[in-house]
Amino acid sequence: MADSDSDTSPDDKGADDQGAGDGVRIGFDLGGTKMYACAFDADYKLLGKDRRKTKGHLGSEAGVERIIDTINDCLADAKVDAKDVIGIGAGVPGVTDLDKGVLINTANLGWKDVPLAKLLQKEFDCPVTLCNDVDAGVYGEWKFGAGKEKRCVLGVFPGTGIGGGMVYEGAIFRGAKYSCLEIGHMPVDPLGPRSGLGQRGTLEAVASKLTIASQAALAAYRGQAPHLMKETGTDLIDIRSGALSDSAEHDDAVRQILLDAAEIIGTTVGGVVNLLAPDVVVLGGGLVEAMPKLLVPAVKQAAEAAAMPAFRGIFEVVAAELGDEAAVMGAAAWQQRQADG
Repeated sequence: MADSDSDTSPDDKGADDQGAGDGVRIGFDLGGTKMYACAFDADYKLLGKDRRKTKGHLGSEAGVERIIDTINDCLADAKVDAKDVIGIGAGVPGVTDLDKGVLINTANLGWKDVPLAKLLQKEFDCPVTLCNDVDAGVYGEWKFGAGKEKRCVLGVFPGTGIGGGMVYEGAIFRGAKYSCLEIGHMPVDPLGPRSGLGQRGTLEAVASKLTIASQAALAAYRGQAPHLMKETGTDLIDIRSGALSDSAEHDDAVRQILLDAAEIIGTTVGGVVNLLAPDVVVLGGGLVEAMPKLLVPAVKQAAEAAAMPAFRGIFEVVAAELGDEAAVMGAAAWQQRQADG
């Protein structure tokens, strides 16, 4: 059932004339601020979509209902029936039990131990595969976008938190049981602020979009960011990626806050390069999409400075190409890979 914050319109679909064909596969992306569902045919042509605010503060039970509603409205937009769905791939934030399909912990939603795969299987009567949302995005970029078919692709997606993921030799890199590559929870400042999980000085505690917005709001309050104060104000809910990008063009203080965050992210990426030697580092998320020319070079410079001399120049740092579609396409494609064995 649709609600008022759904923003799909009939004119927004990718392919009105597509049918169910050999079956429909759903890609779903659960984020800290929004959830997004897309229906794809066998060639990954878009049939329909729907998105709405996550409203994680309402709790996991209400959240699962919203997920189901979003998928149903996506199917309605695609003009196909639920019986045509042959699989659902869902990218979810935080640590996930990949075999059981359980969302273990989400730092920015507060949900714990949610058996999402089981609940979706019961609702839609089809196979469901869960993976970390950034893993889904990186897999999408590996299969369809900026890291296409490279041997090792590292993804870093600054958003409400900072997500990380990796595709290695065509497969999502994972632990024996859980998803991994939680780069946002790497400690970078032992005296820094605490994250949503209570850990002090993690990467996302000092450099996530939420932290950047908080620092920008403080700069505006102090009179150091007059453009931001005039156009947006100091309410964190209103200080989104576009507002930060606009402010960075006028307020030196906000621009410096963004560059400082990019330097910290890049330094951390350089450390990961020393461990994994990726071919490509893909930067994604709304913050990067809004300011690629500012953030990507800054992250690259810091990463190269932090990497061992032997590893400098062997990796690229690039912006993601697929935008919001990276995670949904990646989740759907990963579900297909798992189903095909």
